[in-house]
Amino acid sequence: MQDDLFGDPATATQPAKKPDLQHPAAHHAAGARAHTADTPSARPRRSAGGIAPAAWSEALHALGAQLPARLRLGTSSWGYPGWQGLVWAGAHSEQALSRNGLPVLAQHPLLRTVSIDRGFYRPLTVSDYARYAGQVPEDFRFVVKAPSVVTDALVRSEDGRGREANPAFLDPTLAVQSFVAPALEGLGPKVGALVFQLSPLPWQQLDRLDAVIERLHTLLQALPPLAPHAPDGVVALEVRDPEWLSPDYLPRLVEVLQAGRATWCLGLHPKMPPLQDQLPLLRRLWPGPLVCRWNLHPANGPYGYEAAEKRYAPYDRIHDPDPALIDALAQLVHAFTQRGQNAYVTISNHAEGCAPLSAERLAQKVSSLPKM
Repeated sequence: MQDDLFGDPATATQPAKKPDLQHPAAHHAAGARAHTADTPSARPRRSAGGIAPAAWSEALHALGAQLPARLRLGTSSWGYPGWQGLVWAGAHSEQALSRNGLPVLAQHPLLRTVSIDRGFYRPLTVSDYARYAGQVPEDFRFVVKAPSVVTDALVRSEDGRGREANPAFLDPTLAVQSFVAPALEGLGPKVGALVFQLSPLPWQQLDRLDAVIERLHTLLQALPPLAPHAPDGVVALEVRDPEWLSPDYLPRLVEVLQAGRATWCLGLHPKMPPLQDQLPLLRRLWPGPLVCRWNLHPANGPYGYEAAEKRYAPYDRIHDPDPALIDALAQLVHAFTQRGQNAYVTISNHAEGCAPLSAERLAQKVSSLPKM
């Protein structure tokens, strides 16, 4: 079962030739941009802030209908003016989109989740989460990052440098009070994945990673079960140090995640091993949902967010296509969803240059794979 699930890709059916997605003009040429199907899903609504959806093509609606029901595909945040013509019509400021863009994003034919990243910098309140939940359809799910006050081993200065040890690192009480409890109360059944993304650890803690894993165990044991409030919800661990996957620590990490009803977040980031090297951990956690965050293209380097911003802004086209990764990720999504497991995949603009277009590229590949 496991070898089949994560082994050599199955033979895929050949998809129809797709348009070049390097530029939004080519993207909208597919399927007659000026026409949409006469269905409720094809008659999108303006947001409360007057932001209108883009003129999504019949082809894009058809692609969305072909995706597995258990796949929640989405982006990292949503306040990007460069998505004009891809997600929304007309020019809007980043501030306007941050306030009023979510309801439009949630109408996109392919996007059924989004990563709420702003809570990483400052904990969100129940009312914050409830406001987001009220802007999306019932089948929409959120991927939410835990606040850095819990997930960063260091207290950092404004330039990101670590100043001193963080006494609240992996504190169970703070994790519940500042993150899990308000997210569950505010989002309710729209919780998808609650992600504890641990920042890179200082060398002193990497040398004693076993002790950090035990602290993680204590935290996970203190978390309330998600199922009563969010039947599709899962807690996921994402890291930025490859040492977590070493044979010295992997067995205990698997035990801790399983005992805490948590899973591994497949972090696609240059600081981490490639997708294939993270599969052994997913195999050992099977069965369970897939949580994946496609964060940063390797061309930008392990510290390359600023470089990616300079190269990719305004995030309106694909700059660094990664077809091999799309193929591998599509096979993984296919393996999980065809065997009855949920899959949450969020994509950053820093992955290839434009998250909505990367999502379309991935959706095309997933839809081309044979159904079981």
